[in-house]
Amino acid sequence: MHRSPLPADGSRDRTAPPRRRRPSPLRISTVVSRVLIAAVLVVQVYPFLWLLQTSLRDRQDFASANPFSLPAQLTFDNVVRAIEQGDLLRNILNSLLITGGACLLLVVCGMAGAYAIAVLGFRFSGLAKGLFLLGIVVPVQVALVPLFIDYSRLGILDTRAAVIIPLAGFALPMALYLFLSFYSYIPRELYEAATLDGAGPYRIFARITLPMSWNTVVTVVMVNAIFIWNDFIFANTFLLSEELKTIPLGLQNYIGAMGNTDWTATFAAVSITVTPLLLVFLVLNRAMIYGLESGASKG
Repeated sequence: MHRSPLPADGSRDRTAPPRRRRPSPLRISTVVSRVLIAAVLVVQVYPFLWLLQTSLRDRQDFASANPFSLPAQLTFDNVVRAIEQGDLLRNILNSLLITGGACLLLVVCGMAGAYAIAVLGFRFSGLAKGLFLLGIVVPVQVALVPLFIDYSRLGILDTRAAVIIPLAGFALPMALYLFLSFYSYIPRELYEAATLDGAGPYRIFARITLPMSWNTVVTVVMVNAIFIWNDFIFANTFLLSEELKTIPLGLQNYIGAMGNTDWTATFAAVSITVTPLLLVFLVLNRAMIYGLESGASKG
């Protein structure tokens, strides 16, 4: 005999076991995505936090205890020793000058090239675009010997310009690609209206293209500034004087005789050099993401 699941008065049968809700696929994907984001966050953030705590840890405590444990006490002696042992402040100044010069040259050349190809247009502009983008796959090692010989002949070896030029040159294809993607997003009617009003190409660039490109400029600078700031190959090849050494070269001074390394002072030096760039990246990350999205969606 068939038995009704509900009593005759319509109320729910309290003796029946409660039904289990089956988790929807949407909720499972949300949980999985959040777990993955948390895992990536831990992997990305934990090394930096460990670097900071080690830079403020006593040297004897780091050598005797577990290096991954929490410090017994915090001290700033490592920071003082890092500045005294190496020429850290001059290394930071050299890195700032080289990074600033390379980023300025990169932005000027990238914007001018992309404006000429995407907005002005000329014969064989597609071929020029392809040749620029072909530079993405060229490894930097193939240019070291020819550039060293040319710099020696020109007399610019062991100068900041010898590092700025190749750093900007090898970063130019990606910068050009980002600017080309953004310029294709600007409506052509805007340029045509400005032309009808009597504006020339330079005035259109200064009044229309440049003000609309600031987010892409920030993106190009931030993406390439990290690699330029941490460059070791070009700086180690073309900079010979101690006065021109950048941060990656200066960190070699913390390696003592017989390979003995003052790790806490080294971590303090790395923290000092990384923190300013990280703060700038955190402040400008919104503009950087907007620039990447505007280029990716229309590129």
